[in-house]
This record gives sequence, structure tokens and C-alpha cells, in this order.
Amino acid sequence: RMLTRTPSVVAQVFLLLSIVLVIAIAVIQINQQQVLSPGLKYGIVLDAGSSRTTVYVYEWPAEKENDTGVVSQTFKCNVKGPGISSYEGNPGALAKPFDDCLNKVKERIPVHLHKTTSVYLGATAGMRLLRLQNETAANEVLASVQNYFRAQPFEFRGAQIITGPEEGVYGWITANYLMGNFLERNLWRTWVRPYRKQTMGALDLGGASTQISFIPEDSPENFNSTLQVKLYGYNYNVYTHSFQCYGRDEAEKRLLALLLQKSNTSSNVDNPCYPQNYNTELTMKYFSGSLCTQSLRPANYYPNQLVNFRGTGDPGLCQEMVSLLFNFTACRDREDCPFNGIHQPKVKGNFVAFSGFYYTINALNLSGHFSLADFNSSMWFFCSQSWAQLQFMLPKFEEMYARSYCFSANFIYYLLAHGYNFDAETWPQIHFQKEVGNSSIAWSLGYMLSLTNMIPAEGKLIQLPLKPSLFAGLLVFLTATALLCLLFLVYLYIVSRNRKNISRVEHVFIPE
Repeated sequence: RMLTRTPSVVAQVFLLLSIVLVIAIAVIQINQQQVLSPGLKYGIVLDAGSSRTTVYVYEWPAEKENDTGVVSQTFKCNVKGPGISSYEGNPGALAKPFDDCLNKVKERIPVHLHKTTSVYLGATAGMRLLRLQNETAANEVLASVQNYFRAQPFEFRGAQIITGPEEGVYGWITANYLMGNFLERNLWRTWVRPYRKQTMGALDLGGASTQISFIPEDSPENFNSTLQVKLYGYNYNVYTHSFQCYGRDEAEKRLLALLLQKSNTSSNVDNPCYPQNYNTELTMKYFSGSLCTQSLRPANYYPNQLVNFRGTGDPGLCQEMVSLLFNFTACRDREDCPFNGIHQPKVKGNFVAFSGFYYTINALNLSGHFSLADFNSSMWFFCSQSWAQLQFMLPKFEEMYARSYCFSANFIYYLLAHGYNFDAETWPQIHFQKEVGNSSIAWSLGYMLSLTNMIPAEGKLIQLPLKPSLFAGLLVFLTATALLCLLFLVYLYIVSRNRKNISRVEHVFIPE
């Protein structure tokens, strides 16, 4: 009997141990697994504007949120020299200035990821104008860019001229993304859509065009300039419009052409928007050679003829001249049509104004958001200064920009107050801002975000405490042990039952 009991106890102990070990190993394997991120991905966007090219490097975790990468800017570099549209006569010379920025980019991105890092070049209004003026030249410039990038170690995805509405919407995406209006981290550190958060409108002022983009209050179907954007699993109907030739540089060329047209002489022209005592000689080609100034070109147009512009620093007259750059009569007093015959819904909510807007406001020594009255008094004061005084007033003094800030301020006033209908009440809702954190507010980040919609997410790498083969082997071994112990216990039970029955029978047949 003692002999039977001992194997039974041993089998029970083994059975219990096997069950406990199976459960313990399974729990450890599930709970102690480590989720390894597949690492970072990189993307490069070149913003080929009318006055310069800027290179941006973006990175994001390889696994994504609701089909869109969580992207941040890690590097920015301005390519030396003018914008790519200036190389129309010599597209071969375009590649050399890119080298300096591209070498820095190569250092920023791990070498083993160069091959899988996508490069996109988006050209804006400068190239849009060049294409309208000379399509062959525009194609040659793009071909030169493509040849340069095909020789780089990155995955070149093409150089293209983006449309005005695309530029506007990408800028809107960037601004709202950086302000946290699409995604935020909750208590559990996961990304969620912010509850009841409103999006912001975006105002972008480039060298050759300007864009306004926002979600209107009215039904967007009334306006044909509405684009549907899908981000982080949600749809947004964004009104956007791009005004070609209303960029800062092209607008100023139009002013110079207009002043020449109204002047009695073509050699000396007064410019009320230039500071007092400032003189400069410009070729006719500089301001009259553009597609935007074609209608103002004089009959006796000689591209190389020099015109001397004399600054008179007259704020009142400057305002009067700048107002002539806008066609406010095309709308015939219709409320939803501020200028140039363009239908626009009523501006609503907060706006962020970046690029050229920010730099001009900064020169006026204003920042963030402020009243329309403060803006006007700062503008008037700035425009009354002489050229000598300006050199002490500006944080960074560069002749080409310094001479033009008074014009830019007046142009911004007319564009925002009379063009887009911001008034004393809605003006403080405009925030003049250059960046959020370390990321620039520019269309390029929105472009990258839209493109990451198409970049497939990589699965998370899961590291387990035990190798799958070892885990499976242990499970099989312990399960088999448990089954054998169980079978052995059943066998012992049957044997002991049989013995009891035999002894009972023997007991019955014992003679008295």
C-alpha cells in the first residue's frame, strides 16, 4: 500500500508542477514581451520658392497613427543664391549651389537609410510664372534638378511645380498640425484627435504669390475653391485661394512699374514707399520683365535701360499707390467678393500668418498678435524714417529688404484689411508667427504629411523573453509531462479499485 501511495504523490506533484510551469511561462512570455520600434524614417522636401530654395529634413516613427506619420522637422538649410526660376538662361549652373545643403543633409540622416529616404522638390509661384512665360525654359530647369538628384544617394521622387491651391492647403495642414489641432497625446501617451478643437486659418505670403486657406462657416459647396483633405482618419473641407502676382516681390515690381508709368521722366522716379534719402538704380528688365508687370510695360521698353528711384518716405502717398495694385471694383460691392472678382467666404476664427507676413511684422518691431490701430501707427512711424535712421532700427540690416519694408507693410494692410476683409475686431485673431517649436510654418511639412499618407506603416517588432522555438518546446514537454502524470494517476486509480474489489470478494468467500 505504501508502495502505491508514493508513485501517486510523485505523479500528483509532477502534474501540478507542469500545470504551474505552463501557466507561468505563458504569462511571462505575454507580459514581458518588448515592443521594439522599427525606428525612424526620414523624408526630404525642397521648397523651391521664387526668391530661394529651402531644404527641410523630416523624421517620423515607422509605425503610424491612423494612416498618417507623426512628423517633425530636424534640419533646415537655405540654398545659396536665388530661386530656381532665376536659372532659366543657365539651368546647368543650378546644381552647384545645392551641394552645400545636401552634404549637411547626408550627415544628418544615417548612411544605411539614405537609399530609402525619399526626396521631393516642390516648386511654387516663381516656376508657375516661368512656365506661363516660357514652358521650355521651365522644363529645362526641372530636368536639371532631376539630373542632379538622380546622382544623389537618396530615393528621388521627382521635381514638380505645385499649384496655388495645393500650396495653400499644404500650408494650412502644416499650421494646424504644428498647433496640435489634428492630434494630441492623452493620459495614456497615445495619440488621439483633440476634443472639439477648432482648426486655424493659414495666411502665406511668398515672393510671387499669396495664399489664404480656412474652413468657412457657410456650406463649402457655395465656393468652387474648396478642397477636401483627409488626415488622421478625418475629412476637412478647406476653402483655399492663391493670388498669383500678389507675392511680396512681384507686387513691389508692379508698384515700381506703376510709378514709372505715372512719372513724367523715365530716368528719375520718386518712390513714396522707399525711405527718405534712399536712391537706387534698377534696370527696366528687373521690374518690367516679369509676367506680372506685362500690362504696365512702357511702349519704349529697353530691358537694360537704368531707372533711378528716389525715396521720399511719404506714408500717405505710399498707401495711395499700393491701393492701386488691387482691383476693388471688379466685385461691384458684393460682400463675398473682396477683390479681383474672387469669391471668398467670410473670414472666421483664428489665423496664423507666416513667411513674408512674419518678416515684415518683425521689422516693424511687432510680434504675435496686436490691434489694427497698433499696426497702423507702427507702419506710419516706420514709413516716415529716413534711410540713415532705418539702419539703427532694424534687427538685421540688408539693403534689399530694408528699403522695401514700408511697401510690404502697406501691401499687407491692403491685402488683409481690404482684400480679405479683416477689420478692427477680427485683426487680433491673426497670429504672426514663423515657427512652432523648432518646425517652420511652411507648406513643405503639410506636403510631407500628405505624402506619408501613402507611405505604408511598418509593423512593430516584438521581442519575446524566450525564443519561439524554445517556448514551443517547453510547452510541448511540460504538456506531455502533465498528460503522462495524469494517465499514470488514472492507471493507479484503476489498479487500486480492482484490488479493493478482489479483497472484498475474497472476504465474502472465507469459510466460517
